[in-house]
Amino acid sequence: MTERLGALLLTLLLMACTAVPEGIAPVPELDTERYLGTWYEIARLDHSFERGLDSVTARYSRHPDGGLRVLNRGYDSEAGEWQEAEGRARYAGDQPSGHLEVSFFGPFYSSYVIFELDPDYQYAFVSGYNRDYLWLLSRTPKVSEALRERFVDEARARGFAVEELQFISQARHRCGAGEAAAHCGTVAPE
Repeated sequence: MTERLGALLLTLLLMACTAVPEGIAPVPELDTERYLGTWYEIARLDHSFERGLDSVTARYSRHPDGGLRVLNRGYDSEAGEWQEAEGRARYAGDQPSGHLEVSFFGPFYSSYVIFELDPDYQYAFVSGYNRDYLWLLSRTPKVSEALRERFVDEARARGFAVEELQFISQARHRCGAGEAAAHCGTVAPE
């Protein structure tokens, strides 16, 4: 009996980690090909796995199994080195919506909920399975003040603790000639 109860509790816990927070709706359609590439982390709610990191990026690419490969990278100033975590992502359901499941630890997945996405895929507002996880991602290391304000307003309206938001320095992503310069623009909301 206790084994069955333990299995049930583990199943419920894992299901909770792939849920969508109440009042948050994932974007109904996600064009995975357009979502691929590098995203800069502009803001986040603090959590242990990114604590102390700046210049954080997430790079999405195709995984051979048809899902997505995720490479998160950030600079740990205290240690003086870059930290990386590689994971996998897949759609949470049958349809390609903004509700994904992401895993950095074997068979354990957690929700990645894109609840606002720029029509040109230039910025995204993302939640985890509860309101403890929140990110503003952009295709460029800087965004306009108007977009920052909109993000804060939208997050506040959805019940996130916006007073705890951290805006992340992207200073280690320097702009120079060629391709790197393309990432130095500023994204503004439409």
